[in-house]
Amino acid sequence: MCGIVGYTGSNPALIVLLEGLERLEYRGYDSAGVALIENGKLHVDKKVGKIRELVKSLWGKDLKATAGIGHTRWATHGEVCELNAHPHTDGEGNFAVVHNGIIENYRELREELERTGIDYRSKTDTEAIVHLIALNYRGDLLEAVINTLKRLRGAYAFAVITTKEPNRIIAVRYGSPLVVGIGKGENFLASDIPALLPFTRDVIPLKDGEVVDLRPDGVFIYDFGGNMLTKEVMHVPWDIISAEKGGFKHFMLKEIFEQPRTLGDTIRGYISRDLNLPFSLKDFRRILIVACGTSYHAGLLGKYWIEKYVRAPVEVAYASEVRYSDMPVGEGDLVLAISQSGETADTRFSSLALKEKGATLLSVVNVMGSALDRESDYTLYTHAGPEIGVAATKTFTAQLAVLYALAVSEAEEKYARMEELLKVPHLVEEVLSRSEVMRGIALRHANNRDFLYLGRYLSYPVALEGALKLKEISYIHAEGYPAGEMKHGPIALIDEKMPTVAIVPKDRVYEKMLSNIEEVLARRGKVIGVGFEGDENLKGLCGDFIGVPEVEEDLTPFLTIIPLQLFAYYIADYLGLDVDQPRNLAKTVTVE
Repeated sequence: MCGIVGYTGSNPALIVLLEGLERLEYRGYDSAGVALIENGKLHVDKKVGKIRELVKSLWGKDLKATAGIGHTRWATHGEVCELNAHPHTDGEGNFAVVHNGIIENYRELREELERTGIDYRSKTDTEAIVHLIALNYRGDLLEAVINTLKRLRGAYAFAVITTKEPNRIIAVRYGSPLVVGIGKGENFLASDIPALLPFTRDVIPLKDGEVVDLRPDGVFIYDFGGNMLTKEVMHVPWDIISAEKGGFKHFMLKEIFEQPRTLGDTIRGYISRDLNLPFSLKDFRRILIVACGTSYHAGLLGKYWIEKYVRAPVEVAYASEVRYSDMPVGEGDLVLAISQSGETADTRFSSLALKEKGATLLSVVNVMGSALDRESDYTLYTHAGPEIGVAATKTFTAQLAVLYALAVSEAEEKYARMEELLKVPHLVEEVLSRSEVMRGIALRHANNRDFLYLGRYLSYPVALEGALKLKEISYIHAEGYPAGEMKHGPIALIDEKMPTVAIVPKDRVYEKMLSNIEEVLARRGKVIGVGFEGDENLKGLCGDFIGVPEVEEDLTPFLTIIPLQLFAYYIADYLGLDVDQPRNLAKTVTVE
């Protein structure tokens, strides 16, 4: 889950590389580096830590190079240190490579290279790539890369430059994202679109098995056999402002407050255009939802809605488990894959494996032109725009909007349901208007080290997502649990030191949830309640209470998740943590 950038043109490459890396820092921030071709020689700078450490090391250096590659790392092979940071070079200092993904057979390659006398310096799998390219070079960098690909196993993307052809970048995609940016007299390369937005909105997303030859005056794309391909240029509708903080302290807070707009955009899109799917969900024997992390929690809510309105059996599975299971899937089954980026490795590969067995693949993604979008039979888009904060917020609620629209698309009361959904953005705005109340509650509990999140029915996935948000950005242990199962184990953990967050809208399990809260109180537990404003019964049981506007049962998750997002944010901010780039996490998980 690293970030790659590249530039070749007539302007100073370093400026482009550093700005691109800053916009990709959500993909990795263990270390960063650049490689430039300066006066016919390779100039490499790399530093441990965030991009600012690299910027400091480059301060005052007059580098006029007009071609180069850069990288921000999220470690998979080898500890975090300068030696393992990218770019990696060959022994002669003529070639440099940056890489995202995993080379599965790198140990075998390393042993082979060392037997030939090559000094393998790092602990990374990436270094094998640059040595192989150097060995295969016979005057044409593209030919050397294509010959090297025959030796690599795994899922990866990489870019290489050489002093022997100073204005040329060759890059490869096979399982990890890579996007080409098209300019005038200059061209760009990045792992993700936001890195390109300051420079161009004309892009070509590469597909797996493609190689790009990037030069100032042209872009040429080939398959792994060296055959030239014809590709269409895509114009990205996002503007650079949508990827800036807009006065907020962190991207995460900005994205939480963007939810009324992103929900409105997504909902109105499906009201005006419908889903345009050439099938009925009722046509399928069953529906299997596959996803990871936050998208998995969205899938759990989608299951409830689809089963209610479509009356079709739905299973929800972790994509990381599905790929290696013996699940009997085939024709007559619908696989519904959910991925914000459309590049999540586990979700992509498990979905494709199920598609190969004969299932129809329908995906919900936020990035048009992403790998999962292209590989699916059909796609439904969220309209959330770029999400920079690693912890998903606005894309989660946008996914819920799409899943709800899908569930009610064949219901008799479809338009009435969608009209109710259209009221949600305004209600979310009401919840956000009380953010200072949530901030006060969060600060009162910021020093607790354990939390239990409880919910039932539609509020159970909300509890899971609320706990995940707290874990992700505050590093506090939090466990989401179905409240009815509490007495089957977790109740043993409850005492006055572990607060319980209870999600209790007035729905079909309301009274059951009140009983669960009583069980917590009987064991001297402290309760933070999230429920409908004006609910005096619930408020009387809770030490702290967060009220949301009353809404019909199906739509409660859209409102109850907002306080939990803010709760996690304010605690992490109070603790002085890096909210947008929490340790050990990356935005798009492109490795298994």
